Amino acid sequence: MRIGIYGYGNLGRGVEIAAKKQCEAELVGVFTRRNADSVTPIYSETNVYPADAVYKFKEKIDVLIITSGSATDLPEMTPRLAEHFNVIDSFDTHAKISEHFKNTDFSAKKGGNIALISAGWDPGLFSLIRLYSEVFLPYGNTYTFWGKGVSQGHSDAIRRIDGVIDARQYTMPINEALDSVRCGEIRKFLPCEMHKRECFVLADKNADKEKIENEIKTIPNYFLGYDTSVNFITEEELLKNHSKLYHGGNVIRIGRTGVKNESFHKIELLLTLDSNPEFTGSILVAYAGAILRMKDDGVKGCKTVLDIPPSYLISEAEKEKYINLL
Repeated sequence: MRIGIYGYGNLGRGVEIAAKKQCEAELVGVFTRRNADSVTPIYSETNVYPADAVYKFKEKIDVLIITSGSATDLPEMTPRLAEHFNVIDSFDTHAKISEHFKNTDFSAKKGGNIALISAGWDPGLFSLIRLYSEVFLPYGNTYTFWGKGVSQGHSDAIRRIDGVIDARQYTMPINEALDSVRCGEIRKFLPCEMHKRECFVLADKNADKEKIENEIKTIPNYFLGYDTSVNFITEEELLKNHSKLYHGGNVIRIGRTGVKNESFHKIELLLTLDSNPEFTGSILVAYAGAILRMKDDGVKGCKTVLDIPPSYLISEAEKEKYINLL
């Protein structure tokens, strides 16, 4: 399985690590919009090329993993590249997944390729847990809490604002809401009642900080409508206190069964990540093998993790091993 990485930020490095540790994977190279000579990969043997050179590798790459941001990059990149390659991304703007799916599906089918979008831990792993828990317990409510942790997508959205040099955004669950759900309280929450957001921003010394703060708080699908605090900090403080990229969250399903709904059940997945990009990178590399197996079966077009049978995640040689875990 020959893998290419398109984009080389935190997630790109996470994919590089995962690809190097996957015995079935060969990393063809990293394709970056930056000056390729200025990029130092984690592994010295990793080749780095300009982004535009990727089309020269159409016959050398089996799956191209696109690791750029969801705010503006992936909506353009994934459909464009899906016409030429089998692709995977981790697009995480939940409200726009349907639109992104349609655009990518058209391009992938035009090129006779397969594309997998939104393959991370949420959307992705959490999406699977929500599906399983809701079909197993059809009468109930599902709640998803994120954090505390660094959101790569939200941080990237802040960094795209004029005057911002770097940023970290922490998504934090509101503990009162989380505790009430865990205790079995079934109610509807507004998004702002479940999470708050804290931003730490390194701005250019001449930047209008009031303008930056207002832009952050009004970004739709990211910050608008949430309790959001914006803190401007120095480069020293950013490196000292905000260099780690941990994250995690919970999916909780509260449901009832019985003639009179007298039996109470709770399904909960707790995810704790020391490195968000490294874990997401591992997911993307695992699904690279899955979509190639689907492609071999004649499947084309855009897919999500809900379309991938679990058996496609493992090779024929591994099936007996996993059957023994049943």
